[in-house]
Amino acid sequence: MKDRRTVFFISDRTGITAEMLGNSLLTQFEAIHFHRVTIPFVDSPEKAADAIREVNATAAVEGRRPIVVSSVVDEVMSETIRREAQALTLDMFQIFIQPLETELGAKSSHAAGRSHGLANSHEYFARMEAINFTQAYDDGASTRDLDKAQVILVGVSRCGKTPTSLYLALQFGIRAANFPLTPEDFVERRLPGSVAPYRERLFGLTIHADRLREIREERRPGSRYAQLDNCRHEVREAEHLMLQYNIPMLDTTTKSIEEIATTILHRAKLETFLPASFDYYQHHYGKSQHL
Repeated sequence: MKDRRTVFFISDRTGITAEMLGNSLLTQFEAIHFHRVTIPFVDSPEKAADAIREVNATAAVEGRRPIVVSSVVDEVMSETIRREAQALTLDMFQIFIQPLETELGAKSSHAAGRSHGLANSHEYFARMEAINFTQAYDDGASTRDLDKAQVILVGVSRCGKTPTSLYLALQFGIRAANFPLTPEDFVERRLPGSVAPYRERLFGLTIHADRLREIREERRPGSRYAQLDNCRHEVREAEHLMLQYNIPMLDTTTKSIEEIATTILHRAKLETFLPASFDYYQHHYGKSQHL
């Protein structure tokens, strides 16, 4: 049986940079099973303290130090994590950026890049299977086998459901479906029958009506669909429906797709690159399938 270690990816943004570098390093230790935990948006001393408490609680339960890969840029918070976390802490800023600043005689912009490497073939197949699934279940196109979705995004038309679903699939290997909330649903004041049985997997997206009007106006200029009063009505009714069914909700108005997807991943506690995804892919497509 493989040895097991917990690895935390702590970031003041989405955590993608820390994950990609950390996973590249972890693949060199095939005899160890790593339980990965991402803690994104650690952008205040309070959030840093919360992250440290989670790391230390894990150390106490497991009886051994976790590993922390940190991409927190703020030097004070970064130093606090290194000092107080009962873990082996790999601080990306300290390890890489500071020596480069010294060598180059220049201050960095503190904007981390992204790696596009794949940790292993299982992750690759999980991504491909997730993308296929997400495309098949885009905008309520299919409801068959909807129980295989890890998350189902709901919201009004053009609030960001499709790009977020595709990003979750491509970046994290999440089987994400999305389903529109329509005026008919608002009249009946209940969830569509297709998604109602999966309420625990639903995650709502909302958006400011003014921004929604701009997006819809580009798609259908001068239409009732894009009028501000209609946008206000649909957003208001969709939010009431989500509150009625206690569906977690996220405002997408000022957020990037990366931020939206990472927030959903974190709040919904979605597990990335599940072994089941790889098994599902092999079962349905076979090992010889070309991608």
